[in-house]
Amino acid sequence: MTSAVVFAYHDVGCRCLRVLLDERIEVPLVVTHRDRPDERIWFASVAELARERAIETLAPDDPNAPEIVERIRDLRPDFLFSFYYRLMLGAPLLAIPGRGAFNMHGSLLPKYRGRVPVNWAIIRGETETGATLHEMVEKPDAGRIVDQEAVAILPDDLAVDVFGKVTEAAERVLRRSLPKLADGSAVLRAQDLSKGGYFGGRGPEDGRIDWSSSAKRVHDLVRAVAPPYPGAFTEVEGTRLRVLRTRRGANKGAARPAAFLYAEGGRCYAACPDGEVLELLDLELDGRRLSAQEFANRIGDRKVPLH
Repeated sequence: MTSAVVFAYHDVGCRCLRVLLDERIEVPLVVTHRDRPDERIWFASVAELARERAIETLAPDDPNAPEIVERIRDLRPDFLFSFYYRLMLGAPLLAIPGRGAFNMHGSLLPKYRGRVPVNWAIIRGETETGATLHEMVEKPDAGRIVDQEAVAILPDDLAVDVFGKVTEAAERVLRRSLPKLADGSAVLRAQDLSKGGYFGGRGPEDGRIDWSSSAKRVHDLVRAVAPPYPGAFTEVEGTRLRVLRTRRGANKGAARPAAFLYAEGGRCYAACPDGEVLELLDLELDGRRLSAQEFANRIGDRKVPLH
């Protein structure tokens, strides 16, 4: 029987682990992460799935620790798979499996190598992304591609919407790739890294809105970091305003010297310097959720500067 040690986390980790088990791949060990107390856990648990299937599970701080490497070496797996596992696997681990080590990445490699690729693709205004199964090498997300599948990013899709599409694509890519990997007939193709770039992780402070940007760039940031991610934010009259959802206007007017907030007909708007107007649909002021009507009442007939 073909065997694989699996490093996995998040929804992609669960869906892809299920694919392996459905395809009768023996999984003697799953390596995952402990959920962080400072992170909102909105996704499925690989650890729970592994326990349900009576699979031994480890959650080491360092997967490359000598004792972890030795434990996996003793298992002599045919494959090593990484499905949204958050830590890099070193050369000693990658050398263990007899038939290769493979990672599922949430972009159309070589684009958006590195961290949080779905969020970065939306921030940068892409209209598609996808899932890529590729060979793992020491350089992150740089190995040969086994297979990939594109998904659309619609103009108002939030990151969580796109992540759901990518998760489904990842499952399909793995399911159709496994038979060829198992029988040795898979044809891998090298990446041209000059056609993509590496992107780092993002933190809550990266959600600060730059109001000198175009309305589209603000809209893309808002939807890229909308809940369950930390959300986009700005300061309004000394108070933090989280902007959780926006809608772009149909028309674009003349350029303005600076952005400002205003209310009209019980709705809230941000007039951007490029002449376009964003409607602010979902707001939180100083930690309290507000309806657009409530915030419009607060603004009144003023034009509130945005910086």
